Amino acid sequence: MDAFEKVRTRLETQPQEEYEIINVEVKHGGFVYYQEGCCLVRSKDEEDNDNYEVLFNLEELKLDQPFIDCIRVAPDEKYVAAKIRTEDSEASTCVVIKLSDQPVMEASFPNVSSFEWVKDEEDEDVLFYTFQRNLRCNDVYRATFGDNKRNERFYTEKDPSYFVFLYLTKDSRFLTMNIMNKMTSEVWLIDGLSPWDPPVLIQKRIYGVLYYVEHRDDELYILTNVGEPTEFKLMRTAADTPAIMNWDLFFTMKRNTKVIDLDMFKDHCVLFLKHSNLLYVNVIGLADDSVRSLKLPPWACGFIMDTNSDPKNCPFQLCSPIRPPKYYTYKFAEGKLFEETGHEDPITKTSRVLRLEAKSKDGKLVPMTIFHKTDSEDLQKKPLLVHVYGAYGMDLKMNFRPERRVLVDDGWILAYCHVRGGGELGLQWHADGRLTKKLNGLADLEACIKTLHGQGFSQPSLTTLTAFSAGGVLAGALCNSNPELLRAVTLEAPFLDVLNTMMDTTLPLTLEELEEWGNPSSDEKYRNYIKRYCPYQNIKPQHYPSIHITAYENDERVPLKGIVSYTEKLKEAIMEHTKDTGEGYQAPNIILDIQPGGNHVIEDSHKKITAQIKFLYEELGLDSTSVFEDLKKYLKF
Repeated sequence: MDAFEKVRTRLETQPQEEYEIINVEVKHGGFVYYQEGCCLVRSKDEEDNDNYEVLFNLEELKLDQPFIDCIRVAPDEKYVAAKIRTEDSEASTCVVIKLSDQPVMEASFPNVSSFEWVKDEEDEDVLFYTFQRNLRCNDVYRATFGDNKRNERFYTEKDPSYFVFLYLTKDSRFLTMNIMNKMTSEVWLIDGLSPWDPPVLIQKRIYGVLYYVEHRDDELYILTNVGEPTEFKLMRTAADTPAIMNWDLFFTMKRNTKVIDLDMFKDHCVLFLKHSNLLYVNVIGLADDSVRSLKLPPWACGFIMDTNSDPKNCPFQLCSPIRPPKYYTYKFAEGKLFEETGHEDPITKTSRVLRLEAKSKDGKLVPMTIFHKTDSEDLQKKPLLVHVYGAYGMDLKMNFRPERRVLVDDGWILAYCHVRGGGELGLQWHADGRLTKKLNGLADLEACIKTLHGQGFSQPSLTTLTAFSAGGVLAGALCNSNPELLRAVTLEAPFLDVLNTMMDTTLPLTLEELEEWGNPSSDEKYRNYIKRYCPYQNIKPQHYPSIHITAYENDERVPLKGIVSYTEKLKEAIMEHTKDTGEGYQAPNIILDIQPGGNHVIEDSHKKITAQIKFLYEELGLDSTSVFEDLKKYLKF
């Protein structure tokens, strides 16, 4: 749910079709807090960008190209805290600024992940924050400033497979301390009026039970998978009797539904849903338990949530990989959804979005989302770029990416394959593609590509595949099992050596990810099963598609060592196959591009985007002149 990371991302369309990403901003009281240049600033009018007050210069931290990742303002605006990081690292620094006639940095905390403000009985601001070490957040601290300055550890989670994040309920009544791993969660309530009191446990962790909490009028609204079916449903209980035996069923989701997010208002609860690969908003009236379900435009593939404090309206944005976000507002009084008027993006008339299904080997129907130009003729001769992830119950990223827009404009077909192991169809969709069912995801990917070819979308010689992080498992496995389906592959920070990585418990994420891959160190069943699909373990002398790999030098999530070992072993197998094949055989190109820094994925790196597109065009023998000219419309090189 990543509720604590809700930030407002605005993307404005310029007349020249340029798209400018606006940094995170927060409204509080009569001010808007945001980043301007290399400074944290605030303004009384969000539209007046020339009239702002500088609160802090990020350059004081002596970081390389720092940017603000998250902002939190203390209740009465005595302080503001901002989390700052750089593109080449996941480490964040939290600075606390005292707001006065001459704003000054009051404190600085390294390696902070989540943080929230509350006010105690003495009208003193208290900052709670989580400390991140080796990618894990196990410690919670609380700090005060000014004359009564202190900083103390509040909680330590002893189970290394769990992590902690903080979330302030929408009404600011409770600070929730969420302790969870991939399968199980536990939530503690910190009283927003008495933050020095001991926290109250809602429900002790039960293996396989996930739950998230909101609050309204002395009642807790709990989004949980407890009970049958094991999909998310909304429960309700009194705040003073929070244990699970008191939870009453309030709202259930349809089958094959993914809960994206939940937002709570004075008289309404809003659920953001994906059902059968289409987006919906359900507005629940809390006074009469009425439900209004809104089917959103078919082009929409993702939500961008808005940090909103207006009790009368629920604003959000919709986006797709080729279409920038567009603002929508549900107005409770009118009971209607209003969309932003003004400039209509030309992509709406020149492109087409299709939602198809492929039948996997076991008969399971696998959803796909496809984009192509409306006026494309003979789609069988067009290049195809397939996207896959299929892990951790996470959806394929379908946010706006300018380079995807440019590819569609240049005649490419984009296909997003929502295979098992991801979360597009709910929790069961994830369960059916993890542990000893991981091969279902590979079968789904094969079925998707064969279905696309069978229905006239491109052909193997023009088919490319892209994946990042854990998506590299299925992409690498397909290169081993059915390389003839593909011409070229681009991988970013890919997970390719599953077996050796999961055998190494000294790595920061191994213990946390046992629920996804199994424990090959202690269980021969998992060791043998991982060997069946692990990309590194199954390399053999045969023809492979050309592969471009982007890796990051200090990546803590996917160690560089495994990627280098995979690349070397793959090149050796290709050399052996080339010798056996004889003259005339065109060996594939295998490129390993190692980027400096330690960030896991740098989505908007112009260098990375350019290298990947250049690779795809060269491998398919296409002219890339116009595509790079078009990219300049969207990216500031």
